[in-house]
Amino acid sequence: MTSPDGPATPGPSASAPVWTSFIAGRPAAPHGARIPLVDPATGAVWAHAHQDPDAVDSAVEAARTALLSPSWGALPQHARADLLHRLGDVLTAHRDELAELETLANGKPLAATRAEVSALARWYRYFAAVAETLEARSRTLSDTANAVISQEPLGVVAALTPFNGALSLGSWKLAPALAAGNTVILKPPPQAPASSVRLGELALEAGFPPGVVNIVIGGAEEARALTDHPDVAMVTFTGSTAVARDLGARAAARMKRYVCEAGGKSAHIVFADADLDAAVTAARQGAFSAAGQTCVAGSRILVQREVYEEFLARYAHAVGKLRVGDPRDPRTHVGPLASAAALTRVESYVEDAVRDGAHVVTGGRRPAVPPSSAAGFWYEPTVLAGVRPDMAVCREEVFGPVVTVQPFTTEDDAVALANSLEYGLAAGFWTRDAARAHRVARRLDAGVVWVNTYRLLHWSVPFGGYKQSGLGRENGVEAVHEFLQTKSVITEHGLPADPFGD
Repeated sequence: MTSPDGPATPGPSASAPVWTSFIAGRPAAPHGARIPLVDPATGAVWAHAHQDPDAVDSAVEAARTALLSPSWGALPQHARADLLHRLGDVLTAHRDELAELETLANGKPLAATRAEVSALARWYRYFAAVAETLEARSRTLSDTANAVISQEPLGVVAALTPFNGALSLGSWKLAPALAAGNTVILKPPPQAPASSVRLGELALEAGFPPGVVNIVIGGAEEARALTDHPDVAMVTFTGSTAVARDLGARAAARMKRYVCEAGGKSAHIVFADADLDAAVTAARQGAFSAAGQTCVAGSRILVQREVYEEFLARYAHAVGKLRVGDPRDPRTHVGPLASAAALTRVESYVEDAVRDGAHVVTGGRRPAVPPSSAAGFWYEPTVLAGVRPDMAVCREEVFGPVVTVQPFTTEDDAVALANSLEYGLAAGFWTRDAARAHRVARRLDAGVVWVNTYRLLHWSVPFGGYKQSGLGRENGVEAVHEFLQTKSVITEHGLPADPFGD
């Protein structure tokens, strides 16, 4: 178990649980920097974690040993698939525990984290099916020569995840990496390690050999150490664009495979012919799920002038009805931000926007909360109007419950505004015009485009960004191929040709 004193039970106590790295099937000894884990809803310390710089070398050694072991390296594809199925089942059996740990990490309502964990089994089952289908291809080159093209695992994979979905986004990386036959070092952030450590323990329970799934608790130093390590073959990262660039440069200098899903500032476009009821509902959910702490948050709403005032009024009314509160209360829609730093950052963006001429339509302050939650990191769902495209709040990733609503005149205007930023992770738009739906979807510079919906994600559909929002793809068959390398074996069955003659 992760706590030397017994199972880690969430919630503040006199003897708070201690989370450590999980390497080669065992919890690491609790040494290294001691980090308090804070419940965002109360501001109280509920546990501690140890950030051990020595864990990187130990984890790489364990992963490398497991990769070369017959118990994993020689395992048939169908056996890997069976293990992935079992891991999905084990995660489902531990749904409530894992959901509670995620809520403690990032403040998402418990109903949302339960739904996330419940869905994860589908990711593991989908990639189990993909693992079954991986096969070599044969090509005839001549009457006497043929080639066999096969795909092999890259080796040791470092998977670096963010605080806002360490378990779910970790699984997006872990499932295809294991399906491809790699071993994995999963590094959650030091402030949100618990669910990932439990994922490592549950992988062992599901039957994965020790060392196939390792968990290293760490921050920027450990991320760089994993990226630089000569025995790490691939790095897959989810987080900010600035960090993605840094790690990408380090990986490129060492000729490593690198996949990243970086920042976003997604446009959500409402054309005048849209179903406004549906658009309001989707735009509210698309912006304020997880208190806006998602990379695909539709935080830039662009509305055609003919319906701008009507949409803004209806949207502000709908947002004002969102219930902010205890994430364990089933009536709660929006929980707290994940940290004091996140709260300060969000407040700063809103204050700067108002100073520069924007006005708050709804929200824009810390809500009243019970005394027991007074030290939590709360901010109301906020809608800003009167903004200009050059404002920071319209150009930078706020990563909080703040939305800007801007008018546009023509379809060209909407596309130009949507494409004007360095980001290109996602976009969405609403129209009843089928021709426009095809036309605008092609013109938007985004890796995922939603038409008359928003935030619809699926294990079988590739996900990733254009421009500064990332490299490579997660989910779908395409994700497995990110974790494979291609080998061509060419065999001549006759006499080789002699171009030089006698």
